[in-house]
Amino acid sequence: MMPRLIFTALLTFLCCAGAVAQTSPVPLTVNVGYYEFPPYSWTDRDGTPRGSVLELTDRLLRHAGYQGHYRSLPGARLYAGLQDGSIQLWPGAGGKAELAEHTLESRNLIGEFNLALYYRPDTPPPDIPDGLVGGRLILINGYSYWKAINELIESPALGLELHRTNTHAAALEMLLRKRGDYLLDYQTPVEQNRQRLGIEPLPFIVLQRLQSRFIVSRHTPGSEALVEALDRAYEELGADQLRINID
Repeated sequence: MMPRLIFTALLTFLCCAGAVAQTSPVPLTVNVGYYEFPPYSWTDRDGTPRGSVLELTDRLLRHAGYQGHYRSLPGARLYAGLQDGSIQLWPGAGGKAELAEHTLESRNLIGEFNLALYYRPDTPPPDIPDGLVGGRLILINGYSYWKAINELIESPALGLELHRTNTHAAALEMLLRKRGDYLLDYQTPVEQNRQRLGIEPLPFIVLQRLQSRFIVSRHTPGSEALVEALDRAYEELGADQLRINID
């Protein structure tokens, strides 16, 4: 009689434990890739991911029952990760042709930002594209651009001389020291570094206005459910009030 009572008690315990496990699932981990794009996504000295885009991403993932694992990657490795599924989510710019067949995009925008061509105040604004012929163009390492911009940069007819550097601050200093004629960069990090360095406002021409969305790899198990969960979380937590203006 006693063994039967013990068996019954053990069976009851296991059933209850299973019910608790079902009602308290462990959050699914999502591999999130990001650019070094302060103040919106960057890595601090301790190796901790920071920035408002990543904070928003983490908030929405947790609301949707997921947990993010964050990795900072240069553009080529980030895109390769989305193409093979090792990176499952990127809070970045939608509409990349090379990612179209490999990714899904959220229906909600999470931000908007500008790609601009900067020049020195002592030079006239260039006509695009003919005014760039033979010019020296400063670029930031690790960034990629859309097809039209890449064609402009690589055009044999323009014969641009390309100079690359690793930071926005170094790029600004190169421009002001006349080590280049133009700087191609995103507006927000340029303005942040310009103000930090005490540099007067620089003239610029906006070449492209871009929209940021959640980009989910199609090679992620449950990719459609993930992008839908992020959209739903965005809408439940306040929709447009959460949008980050990267201008």
